[in-house]
Amino acid sequence: MNSVKRLLPYDVKNALIEVCGRGFWYKRPLFETFDRAGIPEDYYLKYEHESKFTIVRCLLDDLERMDDHGFLLQRRLVTELNKFKNLPDPAVKNRNAGIQALREFKEAVQKHDFSLYKETISASKSAFDIEKRAKNISNRKNRLMDLYQLFQNLSSSNDRQDRGYKLEELLCELFSIYEIDYRKSYRCDGEQIDGSFSFDGFGYIVESRWREKKPTLGELAEILVKIDRKIASTRGLVVSMAGFDCKVLQRLCESGPSKLVLMDGVDLTLILEDRVSLLDALKEKIDRATQEGVMFFPLRQMLSQELFH
Repeated sequence: MNSVKRLLPYDVKNALIEVCGRGFWYKRPLFETFDRAGIPEDYYLKYEHESKFTIVRCLLDDLERMDDHGFLLQRRLVTELNKFKNLPDPAVKNRNAGIQALREFKEAVQKHDFSLYKETISASKSAFDIEKRAKNISNRKNRLMDLYQLFQNLSSSNDRQDRGYKLEELLCELFSIYEIDYRKSYRCDGEQIDGSFSFDGFGYIVESRWREKKPTLGELAEILVKIDRKIASTRGLVVSMAGFDCKVLQRLCESGPSKLVLMDGVDLTLILEDRVSLLDALKEKIDRATQEGVMFFPLRQMLSQELFH
């Protein structure tokens, strides 16, 4: 006789999705909450490029298909979220909506008495999941450390041409660490493209520069020409180790809409030092550009505003 599949009450499930989507701004704190609930990293990282709402919805759907084991993981996630007395992520932009979602979640939990759930996964399964998750985290950190060491070596190199080529390879490896599909440098219709990738529904072509001088208005305009020759949803990521001239950026803004996301050497250093994840860095820069028209947002401002805890 088949056992009856146990599911979260409909209102609890919806409230859980809402609080995860509105109570977190960056994905890192959300993923840390999953970790504390004992949810294996590979269960949710396969959705990490989706919105927070989609990540949680897909994760819960997957856990529902796992019967008792998945149900226990869902209940542990409910318990972890119910522990919060305030918004778990201080970076949330719309705090009122986040607090309201947390309040409604707690009310749904109290209604069904979920706060009393103390079940744990079997010791052997839990130990396996924890070990696997630890290995994945350790592997990512080790690869970042190796990449940062390469970056430091390149910084002291006097071979400018080789340094430029190695920067292209470094970016390719960095995106691979965060499991973002990245195409290495190639030529297209006689143009040199340093790399390309897809992120949140847009395609990006990459221009990487390790030169002493900051890019001129003409050089940035040439990059925009490359972008305009591609499909309408294409944007550009310009990595300039020397940074950018604010007057040049101002003139570029005045000339019309820009499709460029800009990253300087300090930004790249913070990412390689694992002080800011590449995913959060791209999201913040893109959000600033699309919502506020800020062409270049320095990642050090994220740290100075204490958005990561």
